[in-house]
Amino acid sequence: MGIIILTGPKHSGKTSAGRALAALVSGVFTDLDASIQTQTGKSPRTLYREGPGVFRKAEAEALGRLLGEGAGPGPRIVAAGGGLIDNPEALALLEQAERAGAACGVYIEISAGTAWERIAAAAGTEGLPPFLNTGDPQETHQALHERRAAAYRERARFTVAGDGKSPEEIAGEIAGLAGL
Repeated sequence: MGIIILTGPKHSGKTSAGRALAALVSGVFTDLDASIQTQTGKSPRTLYREGPGVFRKAEAEALGRLLGEGAGPGPRIVAAGGGLIDNPEALALLEQAERAGAACGVYIEISAGTAWERIAAAAGTEGLPPFLNTGDPQETHQALHERRAAAYRERARFTVAGDGKSPEEIAGEIAGLAGL
């Protein structure tokens, strides 16, 4: 398995588990949001404020570059953004790579409550993400979380429960499921 794409909601632990997994299997970790910022010179939040389509295009381009680069000597672990499931172009790239045996999508599943607690805690320093700037951010989050969770479960090759687990525990489960 060359490239493992970690998916799941915002603050599900994709980055922490991804780093732990890369360390465990002597792989290379890449955060897709960091790649987007490097390639565009703008943060994902800034791009999203310019328009969701602007961000989704940059997200697909960054994922395409990473998939094109391949894994290297060890596996490449990629932490995708929480909304990747809403990006048809990026999903098409991931599906093509999976069919070719070059990539594997893994869903880190956490409850809506856990995700909301983490988003609210982070909002104290970074503010709410633009897509939650609504009249009732928690209700918006709940509906979005439920819709995306169902889509991620259906889409992923493997699902790993993340509530109450350390990044190292999640990484160990992913390594076992993916045969790394």
